[in-house]
Amino acid sequence: MTATAPTAGTDTARTSDEHALADFGYQQELRRRMGRYASFAAGFSFISVLTTVFQFFALGYSFGGPAFFWTWPVVLAGQLLVAACFAELAARYPLTGAVYQWSTRLSGSAFGWYAGWLMVIGRVVVVGAAALALQAVLPAIWSGFQLVGGDPAPTSASGAANAALLGLILLALTTVVNVLDNRILTAVNTIGVTAEIIGVALIVTLLISHAERDPGIVLETGGAGGEIGALLIGSFTAAYVLIGFESASEMSEETVNPRRTAPRTTFSALTTSGVCGGLLLLGGLLAAPSLVDGRLATEGLSYVLTSTLGDGLGKVLLADVALAVCAATLAIQTSATRMLYAMARDRRLPFSPTLARVPARTGMPTAAAVAVGLLAGLLLLLNFLSPEALLAIGTTCIAMVYLAYAMVTWPMLVRRLRGQWPPAAPTSAPPAETHDETGRPLFSLGRWGLPINALALLYGLAMTVNLAWPRAEVYDPSGGHWYFQWFTVLFVGASVALGAVYRALRGRG
Repeated sequence: MTATAPTAGTDTARTSDEHALADFGYQQELRRRMGRYASFAAGFSFISVLTTVFQFFALGYSFGGPAFFWTWPVVLAGQLLVAACFAELAARYPLTGAVYQWSTRLSGSAFGWYAGWLMVIGRVVVVGAAALALQAVLPAIWSGFQLVGGDPAPTSASGAANAALLGLILLALTTVVNVLDNRILTAVNTIGVTAEIIGVALIVTLLISHAERDPGIVLETGGAGGEIGALLIGSFTAAYVLIGFESASEMSEETVNPRRTAPRTTFSALTTSGVCGGLLLLGGLLAAPSLVDGRLATEGLSYVLTSTLGDGLGKVLLADVALAVCAATLAIQTSATRMLYAMARDRRLPFSPTLARVPARTGMPTAAAVAVGLLAGLLLLLNFLSPEALLAIGTTCIAMVYLAYAMVTWPMLVRRLRGQWPPAAPTSAPPAETHDETGRPLFSLGRWGLPINALALLYGLAMTVNLAWPRAEVYDPSGGHWYFQWFTVLFVGASVALGAVYRALRGRG
């Protein structure tokens, strides 16, 4: 939960955390108030299984058929490998801007800068993609939410335009919350997470109790590209959902005792989301009125809820999903804001002095939050051009996130192979490479570190290639939009090129 009334123990912990932060060369600017549940909420809200499963269930089913369910445990296992590596780093580098900080300190300033650069851009894209998810639920609750045109399907022209409009409204609200005091931010996040967990439990219970078929249905396949190809595309659903678990580490400078809290909440957010999401997928497949009428591949879980549970109860549960979408967008924007602030604080971005400013009254990086909201809003305008933009935006953001993850696990693996693990402490004072400030041992993978790290890197690179592969049947099914087919490759390439130009001009200056 959020921090309660200050106690002597809490004050002592905060003081110790501030001293540890000073060892890394930073002053305490953000408000350190978050406890364990709030830290868990940061990661769980980012993942937000209700938001992302409802948003991408139809995609996975349309290509992989019922057997796309099995891509979920495979992706979850791969992400747990990455989370294990990140948990070690969270204990040793409890800093805002986690991926940027970790990559920089493990490899060097140039490599770390590119990891942070890709992560910032990827996070901004994720914010926009999350805001678009309102279209998957609000028109199903009430037709009045379809403000543009008459077809609410996100793949239609009017549905895509309406998704952008609803997303812009949501971004305006989340930006306002992100410039207020972090007690308000944490309270909103905590309420959203609690409502989402309750909602998942109710939806799963009701869907399984209304099952139309037995679980053996998940052994059936279907879709384009052959069985293996179809399942590779079907894995996009799990790949999109199960990211952002490191958000607990992004909030390290706002968390009490982050060396112990962040590693635990990183794992708990991912495992809880993994179990909840898997049960949602299974429940949807079991309770769907039909697997062959085409509606499950276009309308997804919203169709299952309203058709199976009736309009009344189904719409109540969809309202809970809409709340989860709002909480997820807020959490993702917060995480992107912290990454932007961390790089700006090190003077590594354009307009760094402004972006790094933290008003003493709020303790929130106001300019960074506004910048993320504006950039994500500009990205949503692509949805007015074509319905294919939704999928292009979604897969681009996760491909960039996976690539940035690999830019952490790669130098981490090199350090292990060179015998340079665990890393040295930032100063000679506390032995931070093995123990925290109170003398308790830090989270460590021990002798399992090398194989887990190697598998995490291989998984991350393979998934990045899978996501970025320019499949016409996925990114340009109607034809005539080559730029959507190659959008992910072009966007990642343009981001790297833009970063190189900026670094060259900055070096010259």
